[in-house]
Amino acid sequence: MTVIVTRHDFSADDAEGWCELLHDGAVEAIDELDADSRNFDHAFLMTLTEAEARCLRDPLAEYAPTWRAWVAAMQVGSALFASATASDARVEARIAGKLRSIPASGPQYSANAGNWLKAFWLAVICREQDRMTQLCAVPISLLRESGAEYDEYIYDWIDALQSYWLNRGNVSEKLVAAVDGTKPETAVIASPELMLKILHPPLELFYRYLRQDSEQFNSTLADAVRRHKEYWTADEDRASSSEGLLALAPLAMACLGHDADFPAEVRSDYLPQALVEGAWIGEIEY
Repeated sequence: MTVIVTRHDFSADDAEGWCELLHDGAVEAIDELDADSRNFDHAFLMTLTEAEARCLRDPLAEYAPTWRAWVAAMQVGSALFASATASDARVEARIAGKLRSIPASGPQYSANAGNWLKAFWLAVICREQDRMTQLCAVPISLLRESGAEYDEYIYDWIDALQSYWLNRGNVSEKLVAAVDGTKPETAVIASPELMLKILHPPLELFYRYLRQDSEQFNSTLADAVRRHKEYWTADEDRASSSEGLLALAPLAMACLGHDADFPAEVRSDYLPQALVEGAWIGEIEY
């Protein structure tokens, strides 16, 4: 039985004009990377915001400008960590249709655990397995050096994802450690509401995926999307944030489920169908 979760109303008087402004800002931010890798935080924010915003008018992600925006965000996220781990003075990265030479940054604030997860989810959504492998080679110690503050669970979570993708073993133990770290008595930085509705559900989804339990995976996915909606409609400020237009981590998990041939039983504009199905894969040069 298909579960449908409708997306909340989002106010945008001129959505097309808004997307074009975001696109122009994203292009400018990307161009600035050639001069200074410290601009990565801004470039990643702008490209991901554009990708999310384009799904307002294109909820299925059917159109080329939407997919190009998602690819650009994925490319920036991957380049961020390529720059942070580079042994040479500069790294070459194709972003938004152009080969760019970006200074190596070493550890910096933008190379943090939160951005690593976003970059990884984007690589999963775009089915970029080489980029997934490169991201999984990023040392967790480098993420800690960023200076960004997170609850400890996030490093166990990243360790579990890296270990799964690189076949390092002990994935279940690391996932259990991450889940334990999300408990209210353990997590001190993320609010209980954020943890319950946004941060914890992807861990449960990954557990169901590892077990190849498609029935429980779909049930958990539906619950994750409902919690996402509850969180992003809790007040006016959240409801007006483009970040709430889709559920990034559950979307990436839905992509994994789709590629594992799990029956698609959850439909929602929070999970754009063309992204879940990888409809644009191979259509745009990366």
